[in-house]
Amino acid sequence: MSSVDKVMVYGAYGHTGRFVVAELEKRGYEPLPSGRDANKLAEFPGARPASVDDPASLDRAMDGAAAVINCAGPFAATAAPVIDAAARAGIPYVDVAAEIEANIDTFKVDVSTLVVPAMAFFGGLGDLMATAAMGDWTSADSVHVAYALSSWHPTAGTRAAGAVSRERRNGRRIRYANGQLEYRDDAPPTEEWTFPAPLGTQPVIGEFSMADIVTIPTHLDVHEVRTYMTTKAAKDVLTQPVSDERTAESFVVDVIVRSGAVERRIVARGQDIYAVTAPLAVEAVHRVLSGQTNATGVVSAGEAFDSEDFLRALSPQVEVEIVGVWGARPPKITTSDSARLQSNRAESP
Repeated sequence: MSSVDKVMVYGAYGHTGRFVVAELEKRGYEPLPSGRDANKLAEFPGARPASVDDPASLDRAMDGAAAVINCAGPFAATAAPVIDAAARAGIPYVDVAAEIEANIDTFKVDVSTLVVPAMAFFGGLGDLMATAAMGDWTSADSVHVAYALSSWHPTAGTRAAGAVSRERRNGRRIRYANGQLEYRDDAPPTEEWTFPAPLGTQPVIGEFSMADIVTIPTHLDVHEVRTYMTTKAAKDVLTQPVSDERTAESFVVDVIVRSGAVERRIVARGQDIYAVTAPLAVEAVHRVLSGQTNATGVVSAGEAFDSEDFLRALSPQVEVEIVGVWGARPPKITTSDSARLQSNRAESP
């Protein structure tokens, strides 16, 4: 195989890393498995152990690679060293980080190579959906991303990443409002969201912030980005035992973009939030290596790629429906927001 067929996977033995390795093989690429634990890598042929504390080992692990996908969290520790090594090798970098603070740090990096962070279920998918929903709009008042999961069995990596993020923001929560990231000490609101049938109205945790609040505003002119999670799933991620077994939870991601009195909606459905990260990350690498982006530096998925075409490529793992202009009953966000929207509709022709 030529070097263009080889993709280094850092953290290949992790839950998501294994899905990425399998997806690369399915797509005809040669994975170069890497990571910090040589014992866990032993099951992979041609494994290349490397430590983020040893730049030379990362350089050796990337030798001959055309791109790197970083699946090793917590990304607060791995993202910067692996990005630096990818830059030295002159190859594109993609990661699957859902850690908000790690993503914030990555978007501050100054590199000439391509870096696409949060190319995952949380962050990348919502950004692609919001970009597709924006269509020909150059700006919008707000983007709302609501997640409905039938359950959420966290992996050890999810728990570890959550702990690192909470520690980095001193236990505060974070949101994107008033055109900026804001840290708050109060509890997030409990609200309701009207999902497409058959789910209907569900209780959600409002401002349950995920990586979308970082990725979307980097390139879309929006004043507010809010993310929501069904209360059952939000409880599950805190109380369910850690599991690295494949899960069968179903998901719906409902994205609404608002500009004045007009709303545009796009919906995604599928199963297994960890497994669907693999086609997202691998499709991103495929598009980069096949010349389907001209982006350089640190960019989000929606800026790097043709969002609608990318979403179509995710089928059958993810079913995406672009609803377009939506004139039905709005989701229940807040009393004041709903009242404003109803007033806008009454005044519009």
